[in-house]
Amino acid sequence: MNNKPSYLKEVNLMIQVLMGLVAMLLIVATLSLYPLITGKPITFFNPSAPAQPQVISLQVVSKVIPDLWQAPAIESVKDEALAKQIAYGQELIAHTAVYLGPEGSVAQLSNGLNCQNCHLNAGTKPFGNNYGSVASTYPKMRGRSGTMEDIPHRINDCFERSLNGKALDENSKELKAMVAYIEFLGANVPKGESAKGSGIWALELLDRAADPIKGQVVYKNQCKVCHGADGQGQWSAAKKEYTYPPLWGDNSYNDRAGLYRISRFAGYVKTSMPLGASYDNPILTDEEAWDVAAYVNSQARPSKDFPADWPDISKKPMDHPFGPFADEFSEEQHKYGPFKPMKKTK
Repeated sequence: MNNKPSYLKEVNLMIQVLMGLVAMLLIVATLSLYPLITGKPITFFNPSAPAQPQVISLQVVSKVIPDLWQAPAIESVKDEALAKQIAYGQELIAHTAVYLGPEGSVAQLSNGLNCQNCHLNAGTKPFGNNYGSVASTYPKMRGRSGTMEDIPHRINDCFERSLNGKALDENSKELKAMVAYIEFLGANVPKGESAKGSGIWALELLDRAADPIKGQVVYKNQCKVCHGADGQGQWSAAKKEYTYPPLWGDNSYNDRAGLYRISRFAGYVKTSMPLGASYDNPILTDEEAWDVAAYVNSQARPSKDFPADWPDISKKPMDHPFGPFADEFSEEQHKYGPFKPMKKTK
């Protein structure tokens, strides 16, 4: 039998409540001070959340760029037929393989990648290799072909290189829809000008060569969870397209694609990878971006010869990894750097 006076019970209850409040205050204080003391964010485990890459380093948040290009909404197009064509073009960019991949419903022309695997969010993400400046800068003379290229030519170039496939018929419904979509995205950019945030971020050059060995460590910690230890990506449930694309191997981009240039790949991952990264909140340091680009582009992939490329070899970019060159630097240095000595000779 409990013979304690009732007032003692009340005192004990009050003491327990006060102790609980003190404990809660200590927890809140710890959560508030931990990031300030350690410089690390607090993370909580959620067993139902999808796996995310481990963050091994953080870059100082970049300054937000004002007046950054934003893609217009297709709903703003009043012409119903044109809006339908633009929407089909967007669908083809986002799910290219479903229509034009190895088991495509329209044709079988490509390797299973989608255009948006390289041009993120169907070509609309800032510094995600977007299409913001395509309509305003094409047609244009390109050093790689030595000719004036229009948008259909540029799309087919990607089909033959990045998608390691065949060109679309220029009179096809699909090519015309993709052109309509890309032209729509850049319709508000003045002719001859480049939209802020278009294309790929230009990284500062390193004082050393990019290192594939260091890049392998970055890949294991940041990229493997999505693209796989073997770099072969992950198919969607229907196996018609990739949820996460292969970064090397038979179904990846070939060695004449734009991302095979290390500066392009490094700038791309800097602002877009791993998932959740952006130009104003990157996850990789510059060195990590260069090194993981070196690692990925040192892996085996399809090789395709384009003998008409670079009719004027002096127009080759410094990180084009195939000779002949108009300078004395080796193919190895043209592929991995260091690039600063090359820039000084220009």
